[in-house]
Amino acid sequence: MKTTAAIALALSLGASDANANIRAQRGPLSEADIKSVSPALEHYASSKLVNDVWKRPGLSPRDRSVVTVAGVIARNQTVLMAEQFALALDNGVRPSELSEIITHLAFYAGWGNAIAATVIAKEVFAARSIGEDQLPQASVALLPLDEKAEAARATSVESIAGPTSPDFVRDTTDVLFRDLWLRPGLASRDRSLVTVSALIANGQVQQIPFHLNKAMDNGLTREQASEVVSHLAYYAGWPNAFSAVPVVRSVFEQRASK
Repeated sequence: MKTTAAIALALSLGASDANANIRAQRGPLSEADIKSVSPALEHYASSKLVNDVWKRPGLSPRDRSVVTVAGVIARNQTVLMAEQFALALDNGVRPSELSEIITHLAFYAGWGNAIAATVIAKEVFAARSIGEDQLPQASVALLPLDEKAEAARATSVESIAGPTSPDFVRDTTDVLFRDLWLRPGLASRDRSLVTVSALIANGQVQQIPFHLNKAMDNGLTREQASEVVSHLAYYAGWPNAFSAVPVVRSVFEQRASK
């Protein structure tokens, strides 16, 4: 962990360094480390990821960081977390937002993945002197609830899961949609962006339609959603991106037909 902290500290001190994004794609390895195993991998990291994908206009650098952070946490890719967390802060993600992303993903990617991310984020925060006073607290004033949308969601979940697990249905309502989703530490669009990114990264395509529609209702554009799939192909693998494509296309077509 000391090595990770040192890297995070180096990135925090080099926020204006043009090579920070390159380092963020290597994890704790140097260019020479990667070249000693795969010169081609280092080439793709530098030429394709840094100098192409991260510069495409379809998503802002901040949004790309939100998508990437969600992807690496969802897949428990701890080797990339320190650098990507630091890059996210450099790209305008606030410490409070990063804290909320980790909390949110405990429910959408698993508790252990969120705890693993917390271990690394703790070192990144310490390197930047980010204290608890800059982070959202457990008890906060919640955002207003969209009663009509929530009633429709609750009815759908009850019909699907009610006969199987009433406790699951209750917690989905009380913990997720009447609590977690109403926390103000993340804008509704960003919370949806994190959720969709995690679902794509983990290949959970059945859950994408509801959350992608919610994301687009919350302000995510079709161009941005399209770019999320393209971006995550690099961090979650082409098969997961391809699996998401027909589902995302169906959402686009259904919305266009309305």
